[in-house]
Amino acid sequence: MRRRGPGAEHGRVTETIPGLFLSLPEVLVLLCAVVLLVPRWLPPAARRPVTFAAGAVLVPSAIVLGVVGIRWQMLPVLAGAAVASAFVLPPLLRRGAGRPAWRARWWLALPGSLACAGLIAAGPVAAWAFPVPVFPEPTGAFAVGTRVVQWTDPLRPESFTADPDDRRTVVVQLWYPARKSPAGVPRAPYLGRTEGEARTVSEALAGGVGLPGFLVDGVPRARSRAVVDAPVASGGERFPVVLFSPGSGGVRSQNTAWAEELASHGYLVASLDHPYDSAVVFLADGRTIRATTASSGDRDKDEELAAGWTAVRAADLGFVLTRLERLDRGEGADPLTGRLDTGRAAAAGHSLGGAAALQAARQDRRFGAVVDLDGYPHGPTAPALGQPVLALTQEITSGTDPRYLPRLTEALAQNTATSYRLTVPGAGHLTFMDGPLYLPPVPSIIGTLGRTESPRIVAAATLAFLDATLRGRPGDPADALRAYGTVSSSGAMGTATPTP
Repeated sequence: MRRRGPGAEHGRVTETIPGLFLSLPEVLVLLCAVVLLVPRWLPPAARRPVTFAAGAVLVPSAIVLGVVGIRWQMLPVLAGAAVASAFVLPPLLRRGAGRPAWRARWWLALPGSLACAGLIAAGPVAAWAFPVPVFPEPTGAFAVGTRVVQWTDPLRPESFTADPDDRRTVVVQLWYPARKSPAGVPRAPYLGRTEGEARTVSEALAGGVGLPGFLVDGVPRARSRAVVDAPVASGGERFPVVLFSPGSGGVRSQNTAWAEELASHGYLVASLDHPYDSAVVFLADGRTIRATTASSGDRDKDEELAAGWTAVRAADLGFVLTRLERLDRGEGADPLTGRLDTGRAAAAGHSLGGAAALQAARQDRRFGAVVDLDGYPHGPTAPALGQPVLALTQEITSGTDPRYLPRLTEALAQNTATSYRLTVPGAGHLTFMDGPLYLPPVPSIIGTLGRTESPRIVAAATLAFLDATLRGRPGDPADALRAYGTVSSSGAMGTATPTP
């Protein structure tokens, strides 16, 4: 029997209303707080019913938020409502006791009302800047299922520890084409298997970039579009597989919107947590492993470190592909047995994970394609790549690492197959993961594509490339990629063709 995670029974109550970035109780608290600003300016006969009606809705709504957990964004709203109530209620209560009604003169009341309005307005503004992410509905023909597995490589020692008996273990989240689940079935939590696990991951991610964890306290409440352990899609279709490595300090679920879109179009996506490199990893034996990788501050030393971390990640990707092959052959009863087309596999990754995908393809020809989401190619460039590559990059500016583009160009030009570099106008580095769904829409952080366009463009470009390279769809991938930005193609040991 599956145990429901903390807060699961409140999933419907805390469901964010798209566009408002607030749940229903939060909307009610906000509206009532606004209403409490009004009575001072109404005719005397209307003040009492308006005030008590607002209070009658505000109090139970606030109690509900207290039960399910109050987000910090609602604190200024509640403060504004409390201050407004302190000015509105006493005159009404005095009047009810047979005393003459009193109210502050307008030139005293106006500044107070404006101050309360400012507090109340700060709530929705903060909720807009740091929302509970709302994941886009996948556009493919399949519903999406997900589950988490843990695999240990008995042949590979754990290089991050001194224990000679420790073996490399990875945690992998699978997204796969599924049958449509009945209405009302809970969707999978984002960032973790439970809300508590998700909260730990969220705080670790925030700490990794120097943010206090409370700023992103809405993220652990999010639900993706997938259903945990949903039945695999019916029929005999076999699904190409895409293995994904997150950015440095990232986690397996950081590209959930991307993974769900691919799965809805008939791909199996396997995303890895890399222990000691991912922000935080929960193992089945109860251990919680936090990232130990860190920059040294020395450029040459950091490049050497990154090359080593990339090599470990590349080996992780190859190991997981081997486990998927065994799963497909039926080594251990599994609903996905016989449904995976591991002969059509791609390695993908974001940032450092993109570098790992490139290295994995160099070392393991089972990978038939590579998707590098704005990843600097760390490590050796030999042997030459022999698989089609799609490298999605942000716009190159004066602030971009000057080594990035020459290094990427060199890696792609040495490919014996065709490589494509897609420069996405308006993209930032975090455009290529889920960040735009829950971070402030500040161009220097997430680019200018917005919360809707960012996940759509990244997934659509990836699908156009994979459909051509893994599924053999006719046509030049560059023709489809051109819809999303500027394309240049290269390969065949040095040829390069810019495509406007």
